[in-house]
Amino acid sequence: MPAAISVKTGTRVEMKDITSLVAGEVSKSGVTDGVLVVYVPHTTAGVTINEGADPAVCTDIIRKLNELVPPNDRYRHMEGNSDSHIKATVVGSSVTVMVEKGRLVLGTWQRIFFCEFDGPRSRRVYVKVI
Repeated sequence: MPAAISVKTGTRVEMKDITSLVAGEVSKSGVTDGVLVVYVPHTTAGVTINEGADPAVCTDIIRKLNELVPPNDRYRHMEGNSDSHIKATVVGSSVTVMVEKGRLVLGTWQRIFFCEFDGPRSRRVYVKVI
């Protein structure tokens, strides 16, 4: 059974660093060498790995996604959140990370981000360590 992480978002579109929460699940699992999958079961949210040292990177990603997929366009979906569905499709719903010696194998600047596109909300993220 995958572990569930709760994530609360405060704005409509944001990226939240969940690396330490995911690392905690690796530690709890007792797996020292393997892989983990981080999966977001929401159609208007996603997960990605990118630079976490400079918050401007997330700001730039959000700005560019909003330019590419503006909130108000000629969408047909009646709920008014078509841009959120499209952004989630572009970003993706899962990432895979290697685990070695009980630690996430990430590059020096890499972090795992939960990407909210239809907030604020309370969300779940599943982590499966194999």
